[in-house]
Amino acid sequence: MITEPIVTYEEAVQRIQFLGLLPLAPLFPDFPSLSSLTPRENWHTDTDLDPWLWRSRLAEDGVAAYGKFVKKKALLISREYFPWVHRLLSDSRTIQEQYDAGLLSRDAFKLYERIEEQEGIDGRALRTQAGFGAKEDKKAFDQGLLDLQSSTAIVISGTKEKEGLAEGKVAWNSSSYETAGHWMSRQGIERFEGSIPEARDLLLEKLKENTTGAGLVKIKKAFGMV
Repeated sequence: MITEPIVTYEEAVQRIQFLGLLPLAPLFPDFPSLSSLTPRENWHTDTDLDPWLWRSRLAEDGVAAYGKFVKKKALLISREYFPWVHRLLSDSRTIQEQYDAGLLSRDAFKLYERIEEQEGIDGRALRTQAGFGAKEDKKAFDQGLLDLQSSTAIVISGTKEKEGLAEGKVAWNSSSYETAGHWMSRQGIERFEGSIPEARDLLLEKLKENTTGAGLVKIKKAFGMV
């Protein structure tokens, strides 16, 4: 397994293309993460070498899909691997059919509808427009987004700066959200039309090149391949 450090964005692109999957923080045994491969002192420096800024740039450039796809943890998935992962984790039914069947919460359904109406919507605007603006609604809002990401219905497609701030005031940039189908289409990524077993076999064949047996077992479990 390659563990050479990553310093530049271009190196990060190459490593993601090679590994296929790259969690932001350690997630699987014997498998690297962006934080484990990059110098700690470069994080949150707001420079070109800041890995925290790369995560949204990688999604915006179409290098990798980004989102909390497994275990509620942020993960980058290369454009080559994402169609297989999407086939594994997504539901073949429409969002409406999933909701009607009781497989999707009303909160997640409301959020998906709003994201689909405004692809790339800023998280702050999404929360307000979807009716989750109250402080007590924050938990339901976050859970709805997690539900949609874990089924690869949506991705985090970038970040947007806080607007309308007084001079000297700062605020965290907000994630923007997009349906996975729209992001793939916009980035020229074709859906995988094969079966779930075919997607699983293709993914495992690639992953076993870069981790140990123990690491592969954990990855298989996280992606429901057991």
